[in-house]
Amino acid sequence: MPVRPPTAKVAVIGAGSVGATLAYAVLMRGAAREVVLHDIDATKVRAQALDLAHGIQFMPMAHVVGTDDITACAGSDVVVVTAGAKMKPGQSRTDLARATIGLMRTMMPRLAEVAPDAVFVMVTNPVDVITYAALRYSGLPREQVLGSGTVLDSSRFRYLIAQHVGVAVQNVHAYVAGEHGDTAVPLWTAATIGGVPLLELDPLPGREPLTREVRDRIAHDVVHAAYEIIAGKGATSYAIGLAGSRIVEAVINDEHRVMPVSSLLDGYGDLGDVCLSVPTVVSHAGAGTPLRVPLSDEEAAALRHSADTLREVARPFGL
Repeated sequence: MPVRPPTAKVAVIGAGSVGATLAYAVLMRGAAREVVLHDIDATKVRAQALDLAHGIQFMPMAHVVGTDDITACAGSDVVVVTAGAKMKPGQSRTDLARATIGLMRTMMPRLAEVAPDAVFVMVTNPVDVITYAALRYSGLPREQVLGSGTVLDSSRFRYLIAQHVGVAVQNVHAYVAGEHGDTAVPLWTAATIGGVPLLELDPLPGREPLTREVRDRIAHDVVHAAYEIIAGKGATSYAIGLAGSRIVEAVINDEHRVMPVSSLLDGYGDLGDVCLSVPTVVSHAGAGTPLRVPLSDEEAAALRHSADTLREVARPFGL
């Protein structure tokens, strides 16, 4: 039976380094038949789209549009929002909140009007607070608005574990939960390698034990990775572009894939009225059921602290 070509339409709002790289990743993975790149800078967005379109010969067939007209997003299956204030070296994610929340207040109602059936994926920092704001201002159901959350953090986490333990990163199953930021919570208790709980794994030959000191260093490096990259090159782009494109694929292909996306939690243990990341089923409907993962008392307390921190950041903005 011949493979049916993809027919999905994906709109990417913001043609900066993250938006353009994410659009490139979506095209390279063949996730969409049409990609609309939108930005208020008409000259820049059309140039970005033209640059992408010139490479279509070398990737799965698709149509690329670059525009400053938001109505071009009509009919999108997924709308990825990367537009927002740019993080500067030494600046925390929460420092970005005010300008970007103001942007969501004006932009999300218009996007929801143009593409009311789309799943919205927020990839703008501070992503958890921005996801909460986007959900509030759009008026859309919980499932339709989610954030990239700790999908990238979890990828960094798995990479660092794999490097220390000495296995392929694809064999590491581990998540970071909570805020995509300084209060992120590595879930060591639920982490496994080849079905073996990570904390019970005997060191492989020539490898050091995964001591508390090592775990603390890995957790630090996960949280501070973005700051190092921003200090060195001005912005993160490749890994978040790939992470965002993978979320897009999970939605378009109705994969029911478990991913630590940020979504509104209500009645998740003692957490409620906050957007943060826990392993969640992602499908064509968007953010589905959050999974209850085993937590140590320390991890549960850290997750509550992360939720409290996010609420404190949102409160001054009336969220």
